[in-house]
Amino acid sequence: MSTNESSAMDQLSNEELATKLDSDLLPKHVAIIMDGNGRWAELRTLPRIAGHREGIQSVRDMITVCLELGIHALTIYAFSQENWNRPAQEISSLMGLLEYYLSTERTKLIEQGVRFRTIGRLDALPASALQWVRAAEQETAHLDKLHLTVALSYGGRTEIVDAVRELLREAQDGKLQPNEVDEARIQQHLYTHDLPDPDLLIRTSGETRISNFLLWQLAYTELYFTPTLWPDFRRRELLLALLEYQRRERRFGRVLSTISS
Repeated sequence: MSTNESSAMDQLSNEELATKLDSDLLPKHVAIIMDGNGRWAELRTLPRIAGHREGIQSVRDMITVCLELGIHALTIYAFSQENWNRPAQEISSLMGLLEYYLSTERTKLIEQGVRFRTIGRLDALPASALQWVRAAEQETAHLDKLHLTVALSYGGRTEIVDAVRELLREAQDGKLQPNEVDEARIQQHLYTHDLPDPDLLIRTSGETRISNFLLWQLAYTELYFTPTLWPDFRRRELLLALLEYQRRERRFGRVLSTISS
């Protein structure tokens, strides 16, 4: 988006931005790396967990906008496998915040028709947090207005490793031959096997990397990076990201237009 276009967008209200969206060009699946919670808190001389608490409101806004626009799937990166290396007190606070979110938001998710589920090596979660996660998954399993997938104890490489292990088990059981392994077969064993690949990945806080998130699934995903810290990424910021997405020409390796000679 040019400087002039960006300046013009700044003058528009949220409602005016929404009217510029083309419902036929909206992504079916949005993935988000929610980054910048700690920095948001530090800028306000608050403990880091305060940024994570504030970030919950951003999650609420993303769910609301996706439901309003008819976006089918929202996947958020909440806790990576690498995050286990953080200080024990911070990990404990984050697990407590996860339990708090599920205890306070579960009823609303059900009312909104949101299916909640998680991906990752969940056995690493504390027993209490895992119990809350499983209860929310079970209670929302029948809902389908929006598929909210939360990546917990997740790593893109370990997801692929887990898929390969499943394929090897099938081979050992005589159910799979080497020449039967193709992209579709691998896809069937990914954590996200029943979701379409993300059309749009958003990363907040100014970092421009994907940090081991959905490595297989992001092969043809449009990437959108913003300096906005996650607790400040609300409805308006998502609308701007969607408008930028609609400006992209998605070719998937093909040539969509040619110049006549």
